[in-house]
Amino acid sequence: MSSLKPIILWGNGAPNPMKVHIILEELNVPFEHKRVEFSEVKKEPFININPNGRVPAIEDPNTGVTLWESGAIIEYLIDNYDKEHKLSYGTSPEKYLIQQWIAFQISGQGPYYGQAMWFYRLHPEKVQSAIDRYVKEIERVRSVLDKHLSTSPSGWLVGDKVTVADLAWIIWEQMADVLLNVMDIHLEGKYPHYDAWYKKVLERPAVKKAVDLRMQELAKMGAGKTEDVAKKE
Repeated sequence: MSSLKPIILWGNGAPNPMKVHIILEELNVPFEHKRVEFSEVKKEPFININPNGRVPAIEDPNTGVTLWESGAIIEYLIDNYDKEHKLSYGTSPEKYLIQQWIAFQISGQGPYYGQAMWFYRLHPEKVQSAIDRYVKEIERVRSVLDKHLSTSPSGWLVGDKVTVADLAWIIWEQMADVLLNVMDIHLEGKYPHYDAWYKKVLERPAVKKAVDLRMQELAKMGAGKTEDVAKKE
């Protein structure tokens, strides 16, 4: 893909831009990571790109397409840059099972994990019932993953290879580990099939690179320690 112009990826250290970062790295699509501070997402020029004032967003000079919302971006990247189905399937039911897991990630992982972080670190007053609710959701979601993975011969969410279904989940799971460690909650061994999956996804070079970049981005915001990272999410 050397003839391609770099896609502009607007983001920062937040999990959703890192989801897109991983997919671009895995597909070997050239891209430029354009940083936008949290304080600037509702201001020009970024608000002209995404009127919702959230990251990520992409600008693709190869097609003239501008997109926001990570799920839509991932679908776009697969449709346009994964013609050989390196991270996807063109067959049924695998194609639709991938969509199923990404839909679950968008609706059932990101929002609940984000709320766990919010109520533990950022809410102006401590609401223990809210903290408990969202931490329990992290456990519930992991139990769903574990149960499904226990029936997967390959150990992947869909089919016999890593797909965007797996990669879309990993950054929020890594974020949750940071939070749970700060809270002194340790789930290692409780969900063994999940643990094995998490480890092998996290070991992928593209994922390692994104995690390292994420920690660097958070460090720029003054989140140098594990506890501080949790505060900055």
